[in-house]
Amino acid sequence: MFVVASNDSSAVNDVPPALVPGGNFLDHMSEVFARVPFGRALANSFMVATCVATGQVFFSALAGYAFAKLRFHGRNLLFVLVIGTMMVPLQLGVVPQFLLINELGWVNDLRALIVPGIVTAFGVFWMRQAIDNAVPDELVQAAAVDGAGTFRTFWSIVLPSIRPAAAVLGLFAFMFAWNDFFWPLIVLNSPRSFTVQVALRQLQSQAYVTDYGVQMAGIVIATVPLLLVFVLPGRQIVGGIMEGALKS
Repeated sequence: MFVVASNDSSAVNDVPPALVPGGNFLDHMSEVFARVPFGRALANSFMVATCVATGQVFFSALAGYAFAKLRFHGRNLLFVLVIGTMMVPLQLGVVPQFLLINELGWVNDLRALIVPGIVTAFGVFWMRQAIDNAVPDELVQAAAVDGAGTFRTFWSIVLPSIRPAAAVLGLFAFMFAWNDFFWPLIVLNSPRSFTVQVALRQLQSQAYVTDYGVQMAGIVIATVPLLLVFVLPGRQIVGGIMEGALKS
């Protein structure tokens, strides 16, 4: 990808293919920012992905705690219904979801991407399993005896105990939100609200002839934040998981 981005478009058709980076990457990168508001798209995607990841960790942990440790009528049935939604294709909900977003006036608004994504059935299942394995019932009961309420127990005992699992869920949620293309393409029409993936699509549709060097330069720029997320916090996440495994 970087080799193509740093050469001209003819390098794609070379036989044998080019294996050494060229010197055109900066020119192609400048062309990307000149054709579409790519800097704003990066900022929009970062805001959406961060909010979605934070929301999924918090709200999925809340629901997971309820399903794992609280006792109420219909708990198992409700949990089965939540998991059952994972079998429904996302495309089936596009029309009613768009109608709802339109009624709320959120078309061309980043809230249309953040709010529907802050809770997922997978996140609830993930956190429920993590809480069930990491937090003993005796610890929750001891907190109740000491006078801690449900939310205080969740905030002070449950969340610190599941930090590695929460970090992994946040990492996955950030990645999926950053790479999401289908839903943003539907609800975002203004260049000021574009996310990275929609901006890349706009970059492709502006030219009559496909300029692979410019397109690949845009993809390289869009991939760098994901690599940083995996490299920098990824070490801490893996370290936390291994620490928990060694302690157990």
